[in-house]
Amino acid sequence: MNIKGALVLKKGKEVSIQRFHPWIFSGAIYSAQGEIHDGEWVSVQNAQGKILGYGHFHEGTIAARILIFGDSLPNNKFYQEKLKMCYHQRLTAGVISDTTNAYRLVHGEGDGLSGLIIDIYNGVAVIQAHSVGMYNDRELIANSLKIIFKDQLTAIYLKAPSALKSTQENGYLFGMGIVPHIVNEHGNKFFVDWETGQKTGFFLDQRENRKLLGEYSKGKSVLNTFCYTGGFSIYALQAGATLVHSVDASDKAIALTEKNIELSGFSNEQHPSFSIDTFEFLKDKKDQYDVIILDPPAFAKHKSAKHQAMKGYQRLNAEAFRVIKSGGMIFTFSCSQVVNRQLFYDTIVSAAIQSGRQIKVLHHLSQPADHPVSIYHPEGSYLKGLVLYVE
Repeated sequence: MNIKGALVLKKGKEVSIQRFHPWIFSGAIYSAQGEIHDGEWVSVQNAQGKILGYGHFHEGTIAARILIFGDSLPNNKFYQEKLKMCYHQRLTAGVISDTTNAYRLVHGEGDGLSGLIIDIYNGVAVIQAHSVGMYNDRELIANSLKIIFKDQLTAIYLKAPSALKSTQENGYLFGMGIVPHIVNEHGNKFFVDWETGQKTGFFLDQRENRKLLGEYSKGKSVLNTFCYTGGFSIYALQAGATLVHSVDASDKAIALTEKNIELSGFSNEQHPSFSIDTFEFLKDKKDQYDVIILDPPAFAKHKSAKHQAMKGYQRLNAEAFRVIKSGGMIFTFSCSQVVNRQLFYDTIVSAAIQSGRQIKVLHHLSQPADHPVSIYHPEGSYLKGLVLYVE
């Protein structure tokens, strides 16, 4: 790695890096040494010049993303060693199995690689670079993947950061044109379109929650709102649900859902789908469903939107409490990072009080083992969920 310069911290601002937090904010920087450009490797030093770590420089509020703590220089095997460690952690956690070949290999800060996401889809690695630094290092990352996976790897697809000041676009770093692609998740089959789909093409973070939903779906009528590609719907049908309705405002999402329903061998009679806003769909429903899934997109991506987001979560859950049958269950989620677990819980309590119904919490849900959270970076815990029993 070529270290291009150094960031010198203001006196007393080294505390966060000493606690292994990977973000250095611009307000903590006293000076920059050398001509440093966005995405380049830099050292981070305290006011006395002691090297505290190395990482990518970033033009923004987060001025540096630390990838190595301490004064040991990064070498050309840095990514290979990190990715190998990530792979073994997934093996140890039992994420990869004979029935599951779609999983997250790298989860940003949770794996000590701030700015990098890598998802594996049945031999295809999809790299999502959330920083210019990770985009710049794409070839090193791709070569490391080839070394680790050898002939098990059929393609590598790169999604560039949206804020990248360049003409570079998404594309294949290795292999090409294998879309759509079929993956297995706990034995269920799904099409994944990483080229044009949301994020890397599939929401892998709900894998274990989908499995749990299946355990409660036999003989039940199920409503899957904000369904995207129908993940929860497939699990419910495979478990023996008598009826599953999938709802999403996106025509494209509904088309993907119907494709997955067909792939799994189910009919439209068992699974009607609706391209309509969820609130619009719910307004004339009452006592129709035994199980409802509420998995909306992030209502708040920034702190400034938090208040409105909480009103949205409250309204959505209040509607579900009104619609659900007596003795029914609601799987409700928030993936907004700025909404912490307690705030989400309190908002659901508020919606429950508004409904006037007796409600019990059966499960507290989170993200799976291939989406780890560094104990030093609690911000990485973004997925929150509750399974509720409504009397």
